[in-house]
Amino acid sequence: MDDDGRYEQRVVWAVVDTGIGPLLLAATREGLVNVVFHATDEVRDKALSRLASRLGSEPVEEPGSPLLAEAIHQFEAYFAGERHFFELPLDWSLISGFNREVLRELATTVPFGKVVGYGDLAGRVGQPGAAQAVGMAMGANPLPVVVPCHRVVESGGGIGGFGGGLETKRRLLALEGVLPEPLF
Repeated sequence: MDDDGRYEQRVVWAVVDTGIGPLLLAATREGLVNVVFHATDEVRDKALSRLASRLGSEPVEEPGSPLLAEAIHQFEAYFAGERHFFELPLDWSLISGFNREVLRELATTVPFGKVVGYGDLAGRVGQPGAAQAVGMAMGANPLPVVVPCHRVVESGGGIGGFGGGLETKRRLLALEGVLPEPLF
């Protein structure tokens, strides 16, 4: 507790090596709050600074934390091809409104090995003309991989954009059997 008797926000983090490069995982008491691609020292430091600012607490590196241990285990199993879905508590505090609604719909209705179009996902949340807004929501996703924005593609068959880079999106879709594995 802080000096005013309120519980302080606790944010813990760890970097996990994966088949798509290092991922920064951060969690609060509520659950996993952030996943960041390409977690080099510079990217990690920027992400942790943003988290401190947004959540009001300095993140602490603690890979053995119970808040992170299960997340790390599930990520390792996912990238080893042994897990097809995540069963983790999520802290949605970094996203709200339409973006949160779209991401929750995605997380609960588009399983491993399946894809959905931006427009189709917009229709699922009652906004059939909002494909572009769905794209913006995917770009704002604080929990990629767990909330599988890589599974959202263009309706014409294109792969679409991706905050983690198109090669990362291709590799995630290949891992899930949607695309062939890259030849090199």
